Amino acid sequence: MQTILGANGTIGSQLSKELTAYTDKIRLVSRNPKKTNDTDELFPADLSDGQQVEKAIEGSEVVYLLVGFDYKLKVWQDKWPKLMRATVDACIRYHAKLVFFDNVYLYDKNAIPHMTEDSPVNPPSKKGKVRQQIAEMMMQEIKNGKLKGLIARSADFYGPHNEKSVLQEMAYKNLKKGKSPMWMIDADKIHSFTYTPDAAKAVAILGNTADAYNQSWHLPTSTEKLTARQIIGLFNKEMGVSKKVNVMSMWMLKLSGIFIPILREMPEMMYQNDRDYYFDSSKFNQRFSFTPTSYKDGVKQTVAAG
Repeated sequence: MQTILGANGTIGSQLSKELTAYTDKIRLVSRNPKKTNDTDELFPADLSDGQQVEKAIEGSEVVYLLVGFDYKLKVWQDKWPKLMRATVDACIRYHAKLVFFDNVYLYDKNAIPHMTEDSPVNPPSKKGKVRQQIAEMMMQEIKNGKLKGLIARSADFYGPHNEKSVLQEMAYKNLKKGKSPMWMIDADKIHSFTYTPDAAKAVAILGNTADAYNQSWHLPTSTEKLTARQIIGLFNKEMGVSKKVNVMSMWMLKLSGIFIPILREMPEMMYQNDRDYYFDSSKFNQRFSFTPTSYKDGVKQTVAAG
């Protein structure tokens, strides 16, 4: 049994398709899980309840932790440590391997221009400190020999039917409405984006590769060094329009946060936009002979999906 915690999310729904290459026993766990494959087992659960987490993991060989809590600091500080503790403890109890889908928030800000799996851990944000806490909680149990697990990290992402992509929310969706695309702080810095179908395929590969465990991996991401403006330009071209990018400054971001709650959470993360942001996935690409989807092809598929 391979179990996906947070199965209804952007990555979870695609991962369930990818896992059919390895097993026909897939358990989908979320508040209201929906089948992707005919043979999927649905397991409704509130993953903020440790007892329900344990029940969801019982009988699993591999557990994929893909939960996405509301993008609010207080929610993260409260719920993430509890969920990771419950997940790790249940995996240890039932001898399940753990695959944790993580982001890059725990890296030192000076590593952002070229991130690798060996980049220094020194989060400059409060959200990053939460990510550091839960990653270290997991890795400590691995070092203690109690848990077999791996961390799969992604850059900011984009892809078909994606409701969690800042790029799509600010640029693509505006273009669909006939409005100008937007970006934050500086659109002329290099900014890597992981294509979600590539990420899902890679997570499935990692979870089913014995020697991939007990380490961290960067999920496959295009090696192209394009700026945010250039990538938004690909959306413009694919959609047959030529809308100028409007760049939101820090003071505009803070002002907008008064009226738009999600934007209140953004200022502490803007160190990721005021410098180049390059995500190096060469470790994965070389180990698995994987060629990440180009931005041109990724944008084309994203637009085609509507």
